[in-house]
Amino acid sequence: MEFSQADYKQFKSKGLEISQVITQINNFRSGFPYLILDSPATIKHGIIKCDKTELQFYTEVFENKGRKKELLKFVPASGAASRMFKELFECYYELTKSDGKPQNDLLEKYPGVKQVFDRIDDFAFFNVLKTKFESNGKEFSIPVNPSDYELLLELLLEEKGLNYGNMPKGLLLFHMYKDRSRTSFEEHLVEGSHHCKDNKNLVKIHFTVSPEHIELFRKKFADRKSFLEKKLSSHFEIEFSIQKSSTDTIAVDMDNLPFREEDGSILFRPGGHGALLENLNHLDADIIFIKNIDNITPDRLRSATVYYKKCLAGILLEYQEKIFNYLRFLDETNEPVKEKIEELERFLENRLCVKPPAGYHDLTYKEKLDYIREKLNRPVRVCGMVVNEGEPGGGPFLAVNHDGSVSLQVVETSQIDMDNPEQKKIVELSTHFNPVDIVCGTKDYKGKKFDLLKFRDPKTGFISKKSKDGRDLKAQELPGLWNGAMSDWNTIFVETPIETFNPVKTINDLLRPQHQP
Repeated sequence: MEFSQADYKQFKSKGLEISQVITQINNFRSGFPYLILDSPATIKHGIIKCDKTELQFYTEVFENKGRKKELLKFVPASGAASRMFKELFECYYELTKSDGKPQNDLLEKYPGVKQVFDRIDDFAFFNVLKTKFESNGKEFSIPVNPSDYELLLELLLEEKGLNYGNMPKGLLLFHMYKDRSRTSFEEHLVEGSHHCKDNKNLVKIHFTVSPEHIELFRKKFADRKSFLEKKLSSHFEIEFSIQKSSTDTIAVDMDNLPFREEDGSILFRPGGHGALLENLNHLDADIIFIKNIDNITPDRLRSATVYYKKCLAGILLEYQEKIFNYLRFLDETNEPVKEKIEELERFLENRLCVKPPAGYHDLTYKEKLDYIREKLNRPVRVCGMVVNEGEPGGGPFLAVNHDGSVSLQVVETSQIDMDNPEQKKIVELSTHFNPVDIVCGTKDYKGKKFDLLKFRDPKTGFISKKSKDGRDLKAQELPGLWNGAMSDWNTIFVETPIETFNPVKTINDLLRPQHQP
């Protein structure tokens, strides 16, 4: 495939090598292989379910050991809130063209919008919206007058008002309190002060944001910093980063040729949340908590979330200590006795759920030790898993790796061949799903940071069909942050209660009881 000098200049400006671009184009042509599931991860095998005594033990491990370490919370927050308001936008555009037609008929078409108007005063942003409405010389009434629907939607979604349709989720008012309402960004600061505060009262949080929103986040933090630090007896150290343009992926037309804009330039698209592995890879901390910006609770429900985060971190520390001791032992002992090797093998298979490939037992003594060392000396993540009650999301499975071994993986539906009856049955037998509540250890037993890019599976990307300017195209996402990007990590799954999972995917999710006062 030939590229012009202008193309090469464009690649260079994005920090992309030509080899990366060619690999991405070849991915479109060959497709990504399905992951082969071995079995679902369950309480019987693959998921730890702690009793009260164990929960207390691991929480105390974190309090006694973890608080002395460098703690960091990592919050992906670059997503725009536009998808939250999809139905509201559709209704608003129809209203602008309705020419006085009865709005009641329109609301039957959009039940989600009707729910918004029926419970408008239950939203944390209600008072701000009401003030904007009244500043237009209007008198607000409840129930809402149908003649006011169009203006209210405009004030909620567009720049004339709150501009929520163009804002990041992190800066939307999520929860109502007696004194004031809080954005999800502020709620993460509050939550971080409870589980991510070291023994010097320092709370470090890293948010990944879109470049067009970074100054808005900085202003919000500057406005609230002093108040929250005093209220929470904490000192906040907040960092922001943006998704690197070098993680963008090329778009192609339906013939798998580069999709070109009208000016001849090649279209590149963001590589999905898997691109944030680059951001995570630059962070330096002993324990890193990961949680999405929209998964947050108000104060009254926070205790369970904080308790289990401490528990997950305590489990991480216990497993790390065991792994590090084994690795130091291998450093100091040239020829471990047979019983010690068998102990290492049992730990890998029973505690880390890593099953060796066929032919492992035919390996030489040295080859077995090399295999064991390689599997132990990896980043570690402890992932909370919730009993599946119908919520969408990837799930915990044991899956086959490229080297023939089997290990715990977070798997998205797009990675599974649902046309294969055996694979479909494994999915149907699964009991839990992934709420993205992860605690990571990204340093080795000598205290050196791992290069996380070496532990991802590049063959776990995803291809989707999109359109631009009326033309069809294919887009490519990088391996997801908690599935393919962490494919070669040591993984521990722990059951966490459903009350720790409170995502906001649509505006009406804010009306769920767990987001109400």
